[in-house]
Amino acid sequence: MLLKEATARGIAAGTIDLVFRRWDKVRVKEGTSFKTVGGLVRITAVTELPGTDAIGDSDAVRAGFDDRAALLAELDRRPGAHLLRIEVEWEGDDPRVELARDRDIDAGQRAEIEAQLARWDRASRSGPWTERTLRLIESRPEIRAGDLAEELGQEKLATKRNVRKLKEIGLTLSLETGYRISPRGEAYLGG
Repeated sequence: MLLKEATARGIAAGTIDLVFRRWDKVRVKEGTSFKTVGGLVRITAVTELPGTDAIGDSDAVRAGFDDRAALLAELDRRPGAHLLRIEVEWEGDDPRVELARDRDIDAGQRAEIEAQLARWDRASRSGPWTERTLRLIESRPEIRAGDLAEELGQEKLATKRNVRKLKEIGLTLSLETGYRISPRGEAYLGG
């Protein structure tokens, strides 16, 4: 589940513990966790509501809105057959953050990174992409996804998926707009 940065930070701060969504298909499950810019978020309960009348002012505030009207205006932006009340809690820091900060890459870790990058390159229908992507982000910090995709000759969504893979192993950082190489990525590329 994607969350706006303010919502993710509110969950981490303990000021938000509800999220509301309208979807055609229920996409979340109680007990699962997901990564956000605010850290790991755990879903503690999912309730399908019969309609917006089941949402009160206190629910809206718990979801980070000033009032019920503001929450309903946001929900009205996206149609969907299911109206969900999702209870959430902050579970902890995103482990990718610590990994991305780690500049000390030993020979074994370097070999693991190289093996993973090679697997991704072999599995790609469009050919090797990892080295070229890393070098382009390194040379153009804060490059936007659309610009990166254009320079790589890829579709924007495919490029975003690829950069997320690099982020999972600590080599890149996602910014509000664009990407940059993490300290771990710098150590890898410099070694």
